Amino acid sequence: MTARILVVDDIPANVKLLEARLLAEYFDVLTADDGYKALDIVANTHVDIILLDIMMPGMDGFEVCERLKADPKTAHIPVVMVTALDQPADRVRGLKAGADDFLTKPVNDLQLVSRVKSLVRLKTLSDELRIRAETARHIGFEDYLRMDSLDAPGQVLLVDGRASSQERIIKALKPVADVTAMSDPQAAVFEAAENPFDLVIINGTLDQYDPLRLCAQLRQLERTRFLPLLLATELGDEDLIVRALDLGVNDYIVRPLDPNELVARTLTQIKRKRYNDRLRSSVRQTIELAVTDGLTGLHNRRYLDNHLKTLFNRAAARGRALSVCITDIDRFKQVNDTYGHDAGDEVLKEFARRIRSTVRGADLACRYGGEEFVVVMPDTDGAAAAMIAERLRDIIERTPFALPGTDVALNITASLGIATNVPGVETPEQLLKQADRALYEAKNSGRNRVVAAAA
Repeated sequence: MTARILVVDDIPANVKLLEARLLAEYFDVLTADDGYKALDIVANTHVDIILLDIMMPGMDGFEVCERLKADPKTAHIPVVMVTALDQPADRVRGLKAGADDFLTKPVNDLQLVSRVKSLVRLKTLSDELRIRAETARHIGFEDYLRMDSLDAPGQVLLVDGRASSQERIIKALKPVADVTAMSDPQAAVFEAAENPFDLVIINGTLDQYDPLRLCAQLRQLERTRFLPLLLATELGDEDLIVRALDLGVNDYIVRPLDPNELVARTLTQIKRKRYNDRLRSSVRQTIELAVTDGLTGLHNRRYLDNHLKTLFNRAAARGRALSVCITDIDRFKQVNDTYGHDAGDEVLKEFARRIRSTVRGADLACRYGGEEFVVVMPDTDGAAAAMIAERLRDIIERTPFALPGTDVALNITASLGIATNVPGVETPEQLLKQADRALYEAKNSGRNRVVAAAA
């Protein structure tokens, strides 16, 4: 694992020390001796992690962090504050400024490397989502780049066998989160998998159960793989912390727990989870937009082109029938010319709804373009396809199409052409072309009818 690390400190000896440790782990290291230079580097160079000193002349680390987190272009970069300050109030201030973690000078080598590697893994995940979501920029992608304040209280699962500890944590988090407390680690795994939690807080000293095993189980399950984990550890338990970070634990807090620090770390993890959730949602929406017709909600031609090949090849390999039906709304131009394109859109949407109500679950219905629609029917021979097409033709003709907000009801009919993968039809393109010829014949022979391609 490699990454580019920016070390920001006004004392050259500190910079050299951190640089040497990171270079030994094969990280690419950049350095800056004040906050202004750090911001300039980040603005012009790709950076994966920032190790930021707090006490610097001109602009301290708190302000640098606040500026980084306020800019959507840099808000996703993890910031670790490296400082001699070790008071809870300083950590809370840094966390509120957006810092992801703290390392106290003199820096422990093992914790430094483990924390950097852990944050690199998390950032790599976010970067992949951000890259995939770039195509959604035109629908407001910038909104996904901000880690705003919480829209609703966080949902936190607390796994702690001590009633007194549970009570203190619940009380501390009450202003920002709804906490579900459990004592049984195994029951907690099922609880986390079945409910939409934003964070799991785990006591690092569970009675008769290894807390790291619980962390590993949560990371292995599909439903909880990306759920943030916060480990509450005892002072001086560096080995547990290092192993936890290697397992994928997102953050840790050392006892005795400072309520303000607990709240700050909890909010940081919840915001980051919701940020990544929004990125995943953006990716899904972008994929759906790419293969869905925006007006009718059916799949579009791009989706048809890709999946018809798959269905055709599968049918050929298994020796099964595959039929295609192309349907076209009769005299659709007259609807647009007489009632306007808004009325035409309403007819198209209702037409698509009736197609969905007619086709079977295994069938693939797509808008081919304009007023043409295609239905692909796996495991369906010509006779069965003709029956399905006739049923669709009848549903279209039988009930007039009402225009919303008016008293107008239009009598709409459709022409349909069908084709089946009989011997001689060797490609999906040939199958579609035969169905299109059958549709053309249906149009020329009087419309409002089903015509099957000649075998």
